[in-house]
Amino acid sequence: MKGQRMEFRRLGQSGLVVSVVGLGTNNLGMKLDEESGQAVVHAALDAGVTLFDTADSYGQSEERLGRFLRGHRDNVVIATKFGSDVRRRGNDNGDDWGARGSRRYIRRAVEASLRRLQTDWIDLYQMHQPDPATPIDETLSTLDDLVHEGKIRYIGHSNFSGWQVAHAEWTARQRDCTRFVSAQNEYSLLHKDIEADLVPALQEYRIGLLPYFPLASGLLTGKYRRDVEAPVGSRIESWGMQSRLNTETFDVVDRLQQFADERGRTLLDVAIGGLAARPTVSSVIAGATSPAQVQANVAAGQWIPTDADRADLESLPGLPRH
Repeated sequence: MKGQRMEFRRLGQSGLVVSVVGLGTNNLGMKLDEESGQAVVHAALDAGVTLFDTADSYGQSEERLGRFLRGHRDNVVIATKFGSDVRRRGNDNGDDWGARGSRRYIRRAVEASLRRLQTDWIDLYQMHQPDPATPIDETLSTLDDLVHEGKIRYIGHSNFSGWQVAHAEWTARQRDCTRFVSAQNEYSLLHKDIEADLVPALQEYRIGLLPYFPLASGLLTGKYRRDVEAPVGSRIESWGMQSRLNTETFDVVDRLQQFADERGRTLLDVAIGGLAARPTVSSVIAGATSPAQVQANVAAGQWIPTDADRADLESLPGLPRH
């Protein structure tokens, strides 16, 4: 996009390079129609976005993303996920009995995702959530096989805790398996609790962080106002999260807005650019429902806080996740 230059980073210590702002594509399968979804994806390509994050549980997202990226496959990074209940989302990997980290399930899930994405390989294949009943060595050995077969290139996890990251790292080293190179967890300047447990583990093992909900479901866009009900159709309203619109939340948002105003920046600049400057963050995954939102997110990612800015942001409080 004219006037904007995308920054690129390594994902953790791997050789996979991603744009500092990625596109989360949940909306492709859950909210947007075909034409609107295509416009969003093409706006992201025009803006220099190379990381497109989806999941087999995001409704039609994988199918649509595969269609919209035709002709661009070699120049983008497709990240998808397995391990959530896909049957309630319109896809079906068959009976799984909750064992979604098992060899049997992963084999079925990856073939289905490859088919929906219309691709021969997945750049980053992520375990959507831990499977406490399946040993992590079974999951890792299966993913390692898929890497050697060329069906996936790198592996990541989502919603792991710090101890689960450490356990997976130890297991991969002991078994000489492919290591997880990325972690995807909820993280924003409003909800920073992973800094106490997860982030130190990621720093220790040099794993890249891909924050989701970086705008705290829209709370860091200025869309919501104190003592005003959530707009109909917004994520807060649709997902029944009105309880988040409370005094404590808006006190923190107001402090972040003041921080932005003092520097001549927007709240969006601070939310995305400030988060991208946090330790271990490789790319900020932001969703969008219009080309204008894509362009705004990419522009916000170009703000680079100074050391003094980082120190001030560090001192601002956050809220625990709900």
